[in-house]
Amino acid sequence: MKTSKRKRKDIVIQSLISFVSLFGLFILIAIFGYVFQKGSGLLSWDLLTSDYYSTTYNTYYDGTLSNASFERPESLDENTYFSSNWGIGLTDAFDNEGKVYILINYVDSDSPFKNLPDKNVEGVFQNISEDQTLVKVIFSNRTILYSSEGAENAALMFDKADGIIDLLTSTSGKGIRGSVITTLYLIVMTLVIALPIGVFTAIYLHEYAPKKSKLAEALRRLIEMLTGVPSIIFGLLGAAVFIPFTSTITSADGGNLFSGALTLAVIVLPVIITSTEEALKVIPDDFRQASLALGATKTQTTFKVVLKFAIPGILSSVLLSIGRIIGESAALIYAVGTAIKDKIILTERSTSLAVHIWSIMAGETPNFELASSISIIILAVVFILNFIVKFIAKKLSFSGGN
Repeated sequence: MKTSKRKRKDIVIQSLISFVSLFGLFILIAIFGYVFQKGSGLLSWDLLTSDYYSTTYNTYYDGTLSNASFERPESLDENTYFSSNWGIGLTDAFDNEGKVYILINYVDSDSPFKNLPDKNVEGVFQNISEDQTLVKVIFSNRTILYSSEGAENAALMFDKADGIIDLLTSTSGKGIRGSVITTLYLIVMTLVIALPIGVFTAIYLHEYAPKKSKLAEALRRLIEMLTGVPSIIFGLLGAAVFIPFTSTITSADGGNLFSGALTLAVIVLPVIITSTEEALKVIPDDFRQASLALGATKTQTTFKVVLKFAIPGILSSVLLSIGRIIGESAALIYAVGTAIKDKIILTERSTSLAVHIWSIMAGETPNFELASSISIIILAVVFILNFIVKFIAKKLSFSGGN
């Protein structure tokens, strides 16, 4: 009777655990599903390489079109509408916000579009090329064309016109090239600052500090405390300490990449120190004793023997730190700023990928699609980094090494 009761109780507990686990898994899958459903449509190479802000060209044409018409190239697909009068191909496309626009995807080498006078700068001519957006056109017959009216209608209106009073075109925008570059800068700068400090601190704590040193224990407690500090606190540290510091030694006059890197260095230091010290702990003392017995000094033993076998752990801490840098946003909002930039200058404000998401979601009209696309990119990078960490730990760990 008691055995049967225990079995029923055990079944109930196992069922409850299974239900909670499946519910958590369902929530996780739902979140990832939403992100991929919203953002997968905007993922493209152009998203990674184009500027966030577009460049607009304002031109016109008051010449006389030749009687000869342009021939449609065979290379153009059926979705491209061709104007034989102007020698241009137009197609409907969607921007990174999901809005339709007219894309110029072909311009004949002899087309008037290759040499149109700039309306704002006298004597300057612009070359309207492929992959520019057709924003607005006012033809000589006073008809007006907007980008939302579609490529087919635009081609017909161009064929009926012999002059252009006002032509607005722009390069593609809403790209994240600047944020990608900013993130790469922050990764490199942060590791240059944090990696030597973290590795040398771990070496001191494990190799040089006395076993019962109060200083070493105090440092370990401080490191543990830093691990649990919310990142927003580090952001305040960056705003109050590192921004004034970098503004004093550089030409910066506010948040900048140097202050951001210093802030991130403080954030990832506990990860590097802890991972490196754990890697040093698994090195057998026999290695140290053998090296010392052969006449090597303490320093030679540490850096030529012990540190050599700790490299997998150090590399793991580097990759984990990169993942933290990519995903950090709260601290960088204060330490660097939220200004999305296309031209990245180390002494000016900019945004990382994570802060870019915050920026486009903070306004009155949040851009869920673009934010989800950037999230997918961040998740992909973190997944790859986790895979690399496990691969390195398996292939280069001391236990599996030569």
